[in-house]
Amino acid sequence: MKAIIQRVLSASVTVDKEIISSIGRGVLVFAAVAPGDSEKEAQQIANKVLKMKLWDDGKGGRWKKSVMDINGEVLCVSQFTLLARTKKGTKPDFHGAALPEEASRLYHYFVDKVREGYASERVKDGKFQAMMEVALVNDGPVTLELQAGTQNDDEIEISG
Repeated sequence: MKAIIQRVLSASVTVDKEIISSIGRGVLVFAAVAPGDSEKEAQQIANKVLKMKLWDDGKGGRWKKSVMDINGEVLCVSQFTLLARTKKGTKPDFHGAALPEEASRLYHYFVDKVREGYASERVKDGKFQAMMEVALVNDGPVTLELQAGTQNDDEIEISG
């Protein structure tokens, strides 16, 4: 699973010319499910979204507060194109993304885990598989890529 997280002053999702979700200060999360991803990866990304230190503490301490610490909001948007392969030619290859049925299940599991880990009324969602217009006012800008799985530093096991 892969996600792009952006610190925002505001963000919204529009489908068929109607705003379906909007947030104020917080994070906008574009999330994509890859083949072979499981609930474990979705949980890891949800935890990172909620705990990533993206704001200053107001006392000169940089990168000290999470979205929960600032009582911010979270807007999750499914974004399979994050997993596009672009090495060959100029047409993106989307075989790196999970099939829609599995992607939908794990994406919604991810959103549920974000809601469970925070305050459900502060977590909004786009519409899976819809053509969405996403508007945002970036804060910083601060944009990070989050990945779960064996290369994630949370996954490192030390034995001895």
